[in-house]
Amino acid sequence: MEIINNKCYDEESALYGSENLCLIGCQFDGVADGEGALKESNNILIESCYFNLRYPFWHNEELTIAESEMTINCRAPIWYSKNIQIDKCKIDGVKAIRECENVRIFDSTINSPELGWSTSNIKLRRTLIDGEYMFLRAKGLDIQEVTASGKYSFQYIENAVIENCTLNTKDAFWHAKDVVVRNCTVKGEALGWYSENLIFENCRMVGTQPFCYCKNLTLKNCEMLEASQAFEKSEVTATLVAPIISIKNPTSGIITVPFCEEIIKDDISSNCQIIIK
Repeated sequence: MEIINNKCYDEESALYGSENLCLIGCQFDGVADGEGALKESNNILIESCYFNLRYPFWHNEELTIAESEMTINCRAPIWYSKNIQIDKCKIDGVKAIRECENVRIFDSTINSPELGWSTSNIKLRRTLIDGEYMFLRAKGLDIQEVTASGKYSFQYIENAVIENCTLNTKDAFWHAKDVVVRNCTVKGEALGWYSENLIFENCRMVGTQPFCYCKNLTLKNCEMLEASQAFEKSEVTATLVAPIISIKNPTSGIITVPFCEEIIKDDISSNCQIIIK
């Protein structure tokens, strides 16, 4: 690889179409305010670099970014790219990753509204995320040891496994399909509405009116704190290990719970069995 050390770039498309390039300690910043520094580039290694300009990595393949920073001015930094490794980075630009494939993010901090939209095959490890609307329509997520905050998270996702995470969200997992959430704490209102094949195992959930209009919902050894009018119009199999405030008109299945303050069944189509045990 060609190695470039400690150089500053601010012009438009500064390294457009580069191949087999290693950038160490470089800065993408300056008065020319150029966009798309490494657009259409392949086999790029970035180490300890600083990005303060827009759209640096579009249509890239084989991209590794380590110990680098993308500021709030580095908008939409990684789009339409494949085979991406991000390690020990700080990313603050909006719309950070979109329509990408094969993304690995380890030990990083990300503050980016609209993170990861329409991206497939994502692996996340030991990362802190603040993303108002994260991972919309993403597919193939493998997430472990992540702390994430955002209002509307994981909507329309498919084929995901999320383990040992803390998720502080609002309307999360709406329309999610084929998702397993295991050993997590999930805080949010209106959790999991309109989902299909959603499984929660050994989880602690906090929030009102969860899991309505679900198909084939499964909860195993879970707590549901502050949950009222839960499971409305849902097909559900649930084993709860803590009391719940209220359950309302689940469509079918079986729910086992140690105590429920109120069971609402005023819909003749509600045929779910509720066992207090």
